[in-house]
Parts: sequence; structure tokens; C-alpha cells
Amino acid sequence: MSKILIRGAKVLGGEPQDVLIDGETIAAVGTDLDARGAEVVEADGKVLLPGLVDLHTHLREPGREDSETVLTGTRAAASGGYTAVFAMANTFPVADTAGVVEQVYRLGRDHGYCDVQPIGAVTVGLEGKKLAELGAMHESAAGVTVFSDDGKCVDDAVIMRRALEYVKAFGGVVAQHAQEPRLTEGAQMNEGVVSAELGLGGWPAVAEESVIARDVLLAEHVGSRVHICHLSTAGSVEIVRWAKSRGIDVTAEVTPHHLLLTEEMVRTYNPVYKVNPPLRTERDVHALREALADGTIDIVATDHAPHPHEDKDCEWAAAAMGMVGLETALSVVQATMVETGLLDWAGVADRMSAKPARIGGAQGHGRPVSAGEPANLTLVDTAYRGQVDPAGFASRSRNTPYEGRELPGRVTHTWLRGKATLVDGKLT
Repeated sequence: MSKILIRGAKVLGGEPQDVLIDGETIAAVGTDLDARGAEVVEADGKVLLPGLVDLHTHLREPGREDSETVLTGTRAAASGGYTAVFAMANTFPVADTAGVVEQVYRLGRDHGYCDVQPIGAVTVGLEGKKLAELGAMHESAAGVTVFSDDGKCVDDAVIMRRALEYVKAFGGVVAQHAQEPRLTEGAQMNEGVVSAELGLGGWPAVAEESVIARDVLLAEHVGSRVHICHLSTAGSVEIVRWAKSRGIDVTAEVTPHHLLLTEEMVRTYNPVYKVNPPLRTERDVHALREALADGTIDIVATDHAPHPHEDKDCEWAAAAMGMVGLETALSVVQATMVETGLLDWAGVADRMSAKPARIGGAQGHGRPVSAGEPANLTLVDTAYRGQVDPAGFASRSRNTPYEGRELPGRVTHTWLRGKATLVDGKLT
């Protein structure tokens, strides 16, 4: 592999530096580095970050290739600056055996746009009744360490306890979709004034918060790790903050759309805004931003949920829940966290690369931009402003809530172990 010199990049938003890539590794970081024999990428004014890591992606394959495939999903990831994604288990068949997780892992490895780490199901068929083959999935070629029934809550306290006990043996983590099912039957949006005005079934905040409260106590009792998927309410923030103050081993994620959008969008009855958990209030949005800034919420995760056109272009009640997010996540974080002064670019690298890699055990990712480290990198033109056009997405699906909205920032280059997967905004 040839040498690449990234010249004049603001590493983590700092002073301009040169970064020399030699093969799969960062060879040097400094000023006025020797460019002889190297391909030069002029990066004046752009921000260089470690490759982003998404702990919550739906790649849909196997079974729903009409929505997304591992190939199209990882191309979308590379377009968004990601070098590693964790693929959720709610596929068809469900990723609840060593065979299925190995299939997803090998598809990711063969396509090469980013590393794909499968997440294993907690229970057989996501049915919440019997533990899946957690040990076999961990010992498989995929080396699964994160387990989740995402899309469904592990609502049985005994099953959740047993899962936490099981994964403790090999340092794994259970990622919980916090949704008490009895409290959300028929729910269509956040429960409150807007749901009452629109006549849509309400999704109360307590349905999320009660499960989180139970699970942090279970994690404390067992001495195991629990991760909270797509945390969405101010009350959930307070529970996680309390749990961390007690020393409970809990981590939490927030999605870009919960940092920007509110329940007011549902007044349009446009199903693109239908998502699980639902868009919440302005108060919740500000609480989530502050919690991400102060570290109560550990990471940003996309919950990239692609759907085919017919599953979203229908009446609200019949529409599927979910939004695509890999290709817009960094722009939303720039708009909500960086340009508001809540995070600097080093903070973004921490929340979108280092910490998700650490939580999921993604080896070689989330590392510092320094000599000797793997060359997993993303270069961002932070001065760019443009309207979101889903027609240009690499994802197979187009269900973005940001169509036509102006967002800042654009990923221009992504490198996976020194190999360019995105150059000047175009996939290689």
C-alpha cells in the first residue's frame, strides 16, 4: 500500500498538522512532514477525527435485503465517516446463533467498507422467553460481546438477570431496549399534550424510565454491565446519573434525531418522524444534549433503521418505525453539540469513536490519532453547509427526517486501516 500524507488537518479540531499514513498504520504526526513518495491529501481547514464507531446499526441482512444489505449499509457507514459498526440482531432469521452472527461478520469482512461486529440476540427469536446461545456466539468467529433484543424489550426481570449473569463470565454487555410493553400498547408517539391534540396513542416516558431503573439495579445486584439503547427522556438521564453515582456499571447512548427533533414534528403526520422510542419534548432534547456533554450519556449511536419506500409512504398508524442515520449523524452532532458550544471536536471523537469502541470492544478502533496507531480516520469539512438530499445516499433506503434541511459539515475522506473508502465525498 502506498503512503498517504494528510497535510494541514486540524487533528481533533486543534492546530493544523500533517498526518502520514504508511500501509495500515499512522507513521507520523507533526508539521512539515516529508511528502516524498506519498499521495498528498490537502486538508487545510478540515478536521481529522478517528474513524467513527456506531454501536447501534440495523443492516437488515439476512432477510430484509429490500431495506438494506451489509454492502449498502457499510457503504453508507463509510460515507458518514464510520470505520466500524455493530449490527443489531433483529434480522430474519434472528441473529441468535453462532451461524447467523458468523454470516453477518463474514459479509462485513468481505465487502470491506467498514468493520462489522454482529450483536447477538439475548433471547431465542427475540421472544423474551429463553436465553439465546450467548456463549456460542461469543466463542464463534464473530466474537460477539454485545447482546440485545433491540426492537423489543427484555421485559422479564428473571431473563434479564440471567443474561447479565451469563455475559459477566466473558466481559460482555447486555444492551437494553427500554420499553415496558404493557405501557406502550397501541402507542404511536410521545404521550403528552401533542398526542392528546392529535388523537394518537401516547407513549409515556415512564415506560422507558421504569425499565432503566429496574435494569441498573439488576446490574448492580449481579455486578455486570448494562448498556441503555437510544435513551430519550430527561427522567432517564436522571436515573442513569444516579446509577453512575452509585458506581453501577451502566453506559447509555443517544441518537442524533433525539438530539435535534421534537414531538412537534408529528403534527405533520409524516411517517418519516415515526420512530421507537418516539420523538420527545423540547425539555427532553435539552436534557439529552446536556447529559451527552457532561458524560452522563456516554455515546452517540445512530439506530440506523432503513425501511423500503412502501413501509413509510403510507398512513401514520400503518407505518414502520425508524429512520436512517449513518450518513447524517456527524452533521447533526455538529449542529446540536459543537455549534452550540456543548462539545468540542475532541469531545465528539470521544462520544462517537473512543467510547463506543471501548463499550463494544472494537479492537483497533477509537484509537488516538498518533504514530503507531491503526489508520482508521475520517476527514470532515466543517465549514460546509448544504441541504440533505437522500437521492444521493449510499443506503438502500431513503427514510431520513432531514430531507431538505440544511445541516453543517460533510465527510470528505474515510480511511479503514490506511485504505481509502471515501475520497472527496465519493465512495471508492
